[in-house]
Amino acid sequence: MREVTFVSQNIDKWKTFENFLTNKDNHNPDEISNLYVQVIDDLSYARTFYPTSPTAIYLNQLTGKAHQTIYKNKKEKGSRIIRFWKEELPTLFYNSRRQFFISFFIFMIAALIGAVSAANDDSFIRLILGDDYVNMTIENIKNGDALAVYKSGSSVMMFWEITTNNIFVGLKTFGSGIFLGVGTILSLFYNGVMLGAFQYFFYTYGLLQQSVLTVWLHGTIEISVIIVSGCAGLVLGNSILFPGTYSRLDSFQMGAKQGLKIVIGTVPFFIIAGFIESFITRHARASYFFDAVLISLSLILIIGYFVVYPIWLHQKTKNKY
Repeated sequence: MREVTFVSQNIDKWKTFENFLTNKDNHNPDEISNLYVQVIDDLSYARTFYPTSPTAIYLNQLTGKAHQTIYKNKKEKGSRIIRFWKEELPTLFYNSRRQFFISFFIFMIAALIGAVSAANDDSFIRLILGDDYVNMTIENIKNGDALAVYKSGSSVMMFWEITTNNIFVGLKTFGSGIFLGVGTILSLFYNGVMLGAFQYFFYTYGLLQQSVLTVWLHGTIEISVIIVSGCAGLVLGNSILFPGTYSRLDSFQMGAKQGLKIVIGTVPFFIIAGFIESFITRHARASYFFDAVLISLSLILIIGYFVVYPIWLHQKTKNKY
């Protein structure tokens, strides 16, 4: 749709909404809130098809003013939380799909570098994973249980420690994007290299299949949302480097808000991954078939929510106009 057509079809609604905000005491707050949802959809559409146009800037300013008017000193309703997961986060992720694919590419290249480096330098694995972990794992292999580390300690304590650590890694990967995205790239690269070296380490002992079926029980979700956190960090860095028609400060504020929403969206997935690692991974050898099914379901969840659903939602929104 041409921008002039889009504007002509919706300008009356926007002006009505703007009038509501100016004279908010004379209108029902629920009515304003309902109209706000429609304007948010218009903003999403404008950002997708006319990202640097005055229309997108106008709608962004309008919704920013509306958010303060509607939600200041007002408790969030359950429907707002549902809308975040159902519409807002997938829309943000669709609009950040380029950063996501860059994040994915960096991580996978780093994992390949980690594996190749481990294959060509015997000391590389110890450099990346640490002597203590390597020595412990070798001892476990000699005892016939290479992945015994997942069976040690209390499941509850393990769940708490793993989940909080993974959330911290995600936040750090996002937050380091403030250094023009370089910090995020380095974080993704380090984690990718570590994964590649880790998998090659088990390959050298003929345990690649067992390690894949065990580690990727939780790793499918855990690694995926670290990449998503990298996407959030690149959104932040991109907002500083390429402000477009916005001032650099306004662009940074928008990028920080969008990136933070994306990384907040990873928290439930980190919790799920932590639960699997703490309560299920330790029993992984009970059934390789069960392991493969759980890995497949985890992959479907990640691809479905972060790739397929945002595209479907975008097409649905696009067809409304």
